[in-house]
Amino acid sequence: MTIREEQVLERISRARGRKARLREDTITLAHGSGGKATHTLVEAVFREAFGNPVLDRLDDSARFSVNGADLAFTTDSYVVSPLFFPGGDIGDLAVNGTVNDLAVAGATPLHLSAGFILEEGFPVADLRRITESMRCAAEAAGVDIVTGDTKVVERGKADGCYINTAGVGVVHSPPAGEIRPGDAVLVTGPIGEHGVTVMLARGELDIEADTVSDTAPLNCLLADLACRCPGAVRRMRDATRGGVATVLNELAADAGMAVVVDEDAIPVRPAVRGACELLGIDPMYVACEGRAVVVVAPEASDSALDSLRTHPLGAEAAVIGHVKDDPPGTVLLKTAFGGTRIVDLLVGDPLPRIC
Repeated sequence: MTIREEQVLERISRARGRKARLREDTITLAHGSGGKATHTLVEAVFREAFGNPVLDRLDDSARFSVNGADLAFTTDSYVVSPLFFPGGDIGDLAVNGTVNDLAVAGATPLHLSAGFILEEGFPVADLRRITESMRCAAEAAGVDIVTGDTKVVERGKADGCYINTAGVGVVHSPPAGEIRPGDAVLVTGPIGEHGVTVMLARGELDIEADTVSDTAPLNCLLADLACRCPGAVRRMRDATRGGVATVLNELAADAGMAVVVDEDAIPVRPAVRGACELLGIDPMYVACEGRAVVVVAPEASDSALDSLRTHPLGAEAAVIGHVKDDPPGTVLLKTAFGGTRIVDLLVGDPLPRIC
């Protein structure tokens, strides 16, 4: 490593070590992107107000015990535009997203809530289409929607329909421990499909690409993985807002280690890669809604990959990198040209309103 590279890494480390400070006076779209602005908002406002040992882990789901039962609990809101897109809609997206947040916590999803914010004038036919999609998604994931709420706001105040879902599940296989040097990093399938599909479905760009959202429930896939590799799964995260790059940065920062990724090993479908190249977007930062990043012990990497590939949703899973000691808290990408570059968190998001 050159002196210049060491100086850059040192500056990054100092910047990350500073207490988060929200400098803006108003909320911007960047604060909902999953990147640096989102992290600052969470740390400087929400964590400062609500901080406690359960929340402070900042996982996809909160894990806690009640009367001896280990439970996971999560919530999420969906404001995707457009509401309907190739491969899915806001309804199955809401169910799958909440199921997946529970699944990556090592939990079996059981029950969901569904809260609707509807705009005056929203077509009932569209609402029926959304609720039918949610029913089918819940059935496929093996969960029940057991409670909910409905609010209606004035015309022009809600962009048609927003949905909030919360979910609870029983933890069956919590993460096996801290990430360690040598651990393998896997993705369960090709990345970036959801974000690119939603972006093109808006019809604002003169780009044609045969892309379909990857929205899907991952609970069975990840439960099978935990059974096939008992005690070897260190961490699991679903790569939604901010994509795989954001998840890897969060894992690296949390572990205080480096994640080194091989660009050639990252599965990206040609249509997604082509659209990203035309738009100048790195697929690593594009959201998925049916893909997870999994970190496993080095001796379990082959069996973990075999387990994922036996399931339809993991047929194109791949080992994309490994955990290293240095530089701590950093994601490095070995490029196809033989070089290495830092993959940092984005400040904002090139694809707003994708979930």
